[in-house]
Amino acid sequence: MPRTTKPHPLTKLEARRIWLHAQRLDTSEPFGAGPQAVAAAVDHLGYVQIDTIHVIERCHHHILYSRIPAYARADLRQAQSVDKSVFEYWTHALSYVPAKDFRFFVPTMREHRREGHPWFASVKPEDTRKVMRLLRRDGALTIRDIEDDILTEKEHLWQSRKPSKRALQLAFYTGEVTISERTGMLKTYELMTRHFGWDKPPRPAPSAEITAYLLDRALRSQGVVSLDSVCHLDAPSKPTVRRLIEARVRRRELVPVALEGAGKQEHWARPEVLEANGTADISEGPVHILSPFDPLIIQRKRTELFFDYGHRFEAYVPKEKRLFGYFALPVLVGEDIVAAIDLKTDRQNKKLLMQKWSWVGKGAVRAARKDYKRRIEEELDRFERFQLGE
Repeated sequence: MPRTTKPHPLTKLEARRIWLHAQRLDTSEPFGAGPQAVAAAVDHLGYVQIDTIHVIERCHHHILYSRIPAYARADLRQAQSVDKSVFEYWTHALSYVPAKDFRFFVPTMREHRREGHPWFASVKPEDTRKVMRLLRRDGALTIRDIEDDILTEKEHLWQSRKPSKRALQLAFYTGEVTISERTGMLKTYELMTRHFGWDKPPRPAPSAEITAYLLDRALRSQGVVSLDSVCHLDAPSKPTVRRLIEARVRRRELVPVALEGAGKQEHWARPEVLEANGTADISEGPVHILSPFDPLIIQRKRTELFFDYGHRFEAYVPKEKRLFGYFALPVLVGEDIVAAIDLKTDRQNKKLLMQKWSWVGKGAVRAARKDYKRRIEEELDRFERFQLGE
């Protein structure tokens, strides 16, 4: 009969500290500065989500700024377009991913090439041939460079009316083209092999290596993991990930964790992580005004379990039903989320507008607010400079 491993008890506070360290939010400058810091941050986190919402700075820049105090938008452009240390592809959402991890995405690209993509089923072969011919002949292009499209009706709200754009998007998912540059949300498309200087793309990673990649990525960036957190919006991967977790537990490479408040939800961590982290007081650590798409926030149930704070993304909630505001940003002070601040950048008048300030968690205790408010306002000054900078 196999020997069982007794779960390691872990309080929420200990688990929170481990996660904050894994996210590199417990120290002020974990990755240094410049394009190499961008590459290091994306590599460590595994991916950085991209989003179009522009109430404040778009989330990919915001997430990097939270971990790179001297972050400049040009650093991401350099990493993507010149150093080519990161590239764009789909994780649980469109994201920046380390270029060194490319081979883990090749099987998905080949699957889309073989079976199509459900979002772009209406793309006609002649439209694909057209955009590929233009790329081979004229080099990298944006959708604005294609002026002879006959506009069609949208099949859903977010779809383009330009057939060429849908063809480029499909070619992106099949791995034939990549996004070589992004200016705002305007994408420049380039042949994948030409962008990276390859004769042909890297070989696809075997399925077992992809499973290990998903688990190791989560362990590195989360510290303490659950099946849901490893396979966020990727339910089909759960059976193989679970089998790998069980094998690593048997080899004593992972330890089951009994996390306070988690009920029957299982968690695991590496033994050395449990030994090294979770006890250091980081209450006086940095203040971060976080994006609602930050890796610390995007998995809402996990955030609520670890922080006793349930973030609500209310951009699509009717105004009269909002609690925190249209685009509320969670505020992390040290090791606690203490406020949610609804901000808006007025770019024309060069101001960061305060829409609403809500105290949550420890910030709801009136006696603690004075110190929290002072520290948050200091960070707001720096955050405003980032928002209005180039």
